[in-house]
Amino acid sequence: MRRELCALMMTLVLPLAACGGEGNQAEQGLQEIRGRYLEMTGCSGHADLVADYGQRVYTYGIDFYWQREGETLLTLTAPENVAGTVAHIAAGETALEYEGIMLETGPLNPAGLSPVDAIPALLAYAREGFVAECVLEETEQGQQLRTLCRDPEAEPGTGTEAELWFDLETGSFLRGEVSEDGFRVIQCDISGFAMELSGDAG
Repeated sequence: MRRELCALMMTLVLPLAACGGEGNQAEQGLQEIRGRYLEMTGCSGHADLVADYGQRVYTYGIDFYWQREGETLLTLTAPENVAGTVAHIAAGETALEYEGIMLETGPLNPAGLSPVDAIPALLAYAREGFVAECVLEETEQGQQLRTLCRDPEAEPGTGTEAELWFDLETGSFLRGEVSEDGFRVIQCDISGFAMELSGDAG
């Protein structure tokens, strides 16, 4: 993956007390969910993604299949003119295939994050990001755990920050947002999320 994911893997750590005192329900939820994501060997789902460049906004539908080891596949389903574009992500590199045509909209932050990098980057935050805040939120769909990840040395609202929402009961990844210096550059709504764990048969 690009520099963004390399930086995530090198600098972000698993915090165990980022959400308050011991016994806090949000913190317990975080530890349980984080444990599942560390055990996860693969996951799949659909993402409705908005990439905001300020003067330009792009929207995509993406079917994804992520693997901890091996190749990750992202298949664009929208917009119609690029539907069928497949991004193959393996061994730290990104390649886009669509009848020989390359799709490029440019980086969203100084680290080189682009729309095709967004889902793997959000999953890296889910697995290893430093959690500065976590809270429980009541929604019509049930309780959700919202986490805010950032560089532990950074001031709030500066640099790259990621907010992630999880179903508290199942641990499913529901939503992710990436902001740069307080400006949201990625919004990603997830549906049909399913994870594969190391203990799964087959």
